[in-house]
Amino acid sequence: MTQPHLTCTRLALTPHKNCVLTSSRMPSPSSRHHHPSPPASTNAKAAVPFLLPTTRTTQQATTSDSHQHQQQLIRMGDAAAIAAAVHEEEEEHIFRSRFPQVTVPDDVTVPEFVLAGAEAYADKVALVEAAPGGRSYTYGEITRDVARFARALRSVGIRKGHVVVVALPNLAVYPVVSLGIMSAGAVFSGVNPRAAAAEIKKQVEDSEAKLVVASEVAFDKVRDAGVPVIAIGGADAADRMPGAISWDKLLAAGDRAGAPVSVAPLDPVQQSDLCALPYSSGTTGVSKGVMLSHRNLVSNLCSSMFAVSDDLVGQVVTLGLMPFFHIYGITGICCATLRAKGTVVVMDRFDLRTFLAALVTHRVMFAPLVPPVMLAMVKSPVAAEFDLSGLALRSVMTAAAPLAPDLLAAFQEKFPGVQVEEAYGLTEHSCITLTHAGGSEAGPVQISKKNSVGYILPNLEVKFVDPETGRSLPENTPGEVCVRSQAVMQGYYKRKEETEHTIDAKGWLHTGDIGYIDGDGDVFIVDRIKELIKYKGFQVAPAELEAVLLSHPSVEDAAVFGVPDEEAGEVPVGCVVRRQGAAESEADVMAYVAARVASYKKIRVLRFVDAIPKSVSGKILRRQLRDEFVQRAKAAAA
Repeated sequence: MTQPHLTCTRLALTPHKNCVLTSSRMPSPSSRHHHPSPPASTNAKAAVPFLLPTTRTTQQATTSDSHQHQQQLIRMGDAAAIAAAVHEEEEEHIFRSRFPQVTVPDDVTVPEFVLAGAEAYADKVALVEAAPGGRSYTYGEITRDVARFARALRSVGIRKGHVVVVALPNLAVYPVVSLGIMSAGAVFSGVNPRAAAAEIKKQVEDSEAKLVVASEVAFDKVRDAGVPVIAIGGADAADRMPGAISWDKLLAAGDRAGAPVSVAPLDPVQQSDLCALPYSSGTTGVSKGVMLSHRNLVSNLCSSMFAVSDDLVGQVVTLGLMPFFHIYGITGICCATLRAKGTVVVMDRFDLRTFLAALVTHRVMFAPLVPPVMLAMVKSPVAAEFDLSGLALRSVMTAAAPLAPDLLAAFQEKFPGVQVEEAYGLTEHSCITLTHAGGSEAGPVQISKKNSVGYILPNLEVKFVDPETGRSLPENTPGEVCVRSQAVMQGYYKRKEETEHTIDAKGWLHTGDIGYIDGDGDVFIVDRIKELIKYKGFQVAPAELEAVLLSHPSVEDAAVFGVPDEEAGEVPVGCVVRRQGAAESEADVMAYVAARVASYKKIRVLRFVDAIPKSVSGKILRRQLRDEFVQRAKAAAA
């Protein structure tokens, strides 16, 4: 694929406290669809870093500030921005971190940043599989094999900007594969190995991938994807996966291509180059590639790890249960822990006994979890089989699904010494955006309020806008959450219109979530505009399931929405209008969908209805359907 080289441009900003009132014309919601494309660059050194000043005062922009801002826009040559600046002005409420900004290094790639200083920890275990007899990697082995795989990829023709899809479960080798792809200048694109074959093939084709890396879990689903497959799974992996390229033989070929540990790219990798293409349903409900550069991920890691103190370096043990194909799994767990020279305890699939044994045996300190796992820790009788009194666990974090207040209370009662954090993040913002606890130069750890998703990280700007007018809103006033920073994606791959709908002319990423910030700087998420369903931490797009339902010959119309569920967070529910004379039962239609999607996307409840309620413009009124469904369920249970 053609590799875009996109950079950030410095903006004129006023000094601020946690909030600043700036003087500029707010774009209307419709203007997001017509902003000019970002400037292109082929030189990472030409990229001007977007750095935010931090002071303890609140000011309103002066006339001089506005003049300087307009002069900066003129130097940028942005005619649209100049026109906006000279129009009638109005106040804009922008909120920033309570903590000082952090430095983001220039001209360093993700693998270089993550593995910096690894030689001092060469013999320390970096990755270990929780299952008995599982594979492990030391920092010396990771550094060696990342370089070997990068060299091997180049030896088979992979070049800068080429996409490599990784269809692996959580394995110790997973970060080695992803960092090796990035080191080669290629683009890592993780996919759920347990997704349906058609779903994996769709991502391979949409991303224009040149290679797929797979284990036996997904081989039968990728063997006909139309691109070569690298087989991972031991020395005889290629024998068990006929037609695939052996991982071990490929690394050996890479060794013959150059020195054992050096990486000499044919085309040097720049920080502005793409390094990852995760797929997200985004704000529009249709899966699409999110273009993330090395700068995006390094910036996000710098912000999210700002509170990691020197005494924690080399000490942290993190549970790697969240899927590594998800941006949080590979960045927030793997890259962050490796950057801190800690250890990732890798788990493929959740099993309560294996999970609890891992917590005890490996002395796990930090465990990112989904609510169903926390529920099992509290309620399952299996937990009584283990002595959990001496756990090293300091904190758990949930970000993929809402945490019920009663579950939070029960967990804290059983594990009083474990801090529970709720965080907020987006693939489109490279990973974590808001988080719950962190240190400060002036004092101890600061913890956000319960039920909040935390505070704004350093180097980020956040505002809350009225979805109807586009006006920014003051504290304690709910609006759409918008974020601006160096971690904002470069755009959706091959989807210019959807990119322009999501990132406005001033660089604000519109998240589709409704939230507000209180007077202490804690952020609360109260609703979702985008209507995605969060099933056990996985995103399920209603539009995707509706499309599958409508492909059934007996379905005339359909709607899908999520309803609350104690174990899963939310479950997909479908309403279907059958064609006249159709004989299929509700179970038949559910089975039809289940055969065509991944297991977590299955419709759990389906009901036949006479009509699907829609707005004048034809939009499905999912909230109305959900509310009616919940009310009926409550009435039936009464």
